[in-house]
Amino acid sequence: MENDVQPENTVVIGIQPRGVYLSDQIVKEIRQELPENKIQYGKLDITFYRDDIRKELHVANHTDIPFSIEGKKVVLIDDVLYTGRTIRAALDALLDFGRPAKVELCVLIDRRFSREFPIQPDYVGKSIDSIVTQKVKVEWNKREVILY
Repeated sequence: MENDVQPENTVVIGIQPRGVYLSDQIVKEIRQELPENKIQYGKLDITFYRDDIRKELHVANHTDIPFSIEGKKVVLIDDVLYTGRTIRAALDALLDFGRPAKVELCVLIDRRFSREFPIQPDYVGKSIDSIVTQKVKVEWNKREVILY
């Protein structure tokens, strides 16, 4: 949001489940820095929009977007960007809530060389060069993120 000239026209949406941990922290910091700004914050479940896990029974998370995203800049937040399938599903799910003017992506970890879709983040905490056989696990401790 640092390059945002109209923060009142920007909404933040965390992707359930793991992106919400990061988005909760980011929104908390924004609200402390800009207390006069009434940033709109939502949480998006993409369980039934995924195209890569169809054979299992899935339990949905909770979507909470009590506002329109029509004509707004949406900042999508997730923990790890890997193949891009989660973000593709999130973009599909967002359309059920309106047509945003722009969508930006914020991720804590970008696994750069593993994309299956042409999706790139706008904001990155850390880029990691990893191969398919390696795993990146984010553990949320009270005050720190532990990477494996």
